[in-house]
Amino acid sequence: MEDILRDAEERMKKAVENLKKEFATIRAGRATPALLDKVMVNYYGTPTPVNQLSTISVPEARLLVIQPWDKSILPEIEKALLKSDLGITPTSDGTVIRLVLPQLTEERRNELVKMVRKKAEEFRVAVRNVRREANEKLKALEKNKGASEDEIKRLQEKLQKITDKFIESIDEALKNKEAEIMEG
Repeated sequence: MEDILRDAEERMKKAVENLKKEFATIRAGRATPALLDKVMVNYYGTPTPVNQLSTISVPEARLLVIQPWDKSILPEIEKALLKSDLGITPTSDGTVIRLVLPQLTEERRNELVKMVRKKAEEFRVAVRNVRREANEKLKALEKNKGASEDEIKRLQEKLQKITDKFIESIDEALKNKEAEIMEG
């Protein structure tokens, strides 16, 4: 029975970790190599993350410098950046690619806040779905006389506390990301 709770907790934890990874790829005015995590480059016919083909540095608050280990891949990295949803035009000097992050407009900040709120809600729903599945498993145990009503009640209360903890983590991550977007 405790394994049902452990499994639920593990799945909720993964949901929160995934949300934080998603948030890291959302641009908030400040340059961070995580912005490029989803950018895939056609490397000899294989889609490869740009961070596996180059060194990415942040020399200034709104500048990313991408230095490919193999110079011949530079045009492919540029193509991938142009195709990405970053909305930033790369500049290349034949050795490195520079990405200058423009200042966010008020309108763009508001769009980003709406987007992160929507993402947070999707992950809250995911956490609640894990809780619902775990509750169904607990009820099935009770029905099959695998546990007493009191035991199931106790486990359901514990499950609710676990759920609340992860929903709180999501809310905290959202609050931090919103602040980052609005300050950027």
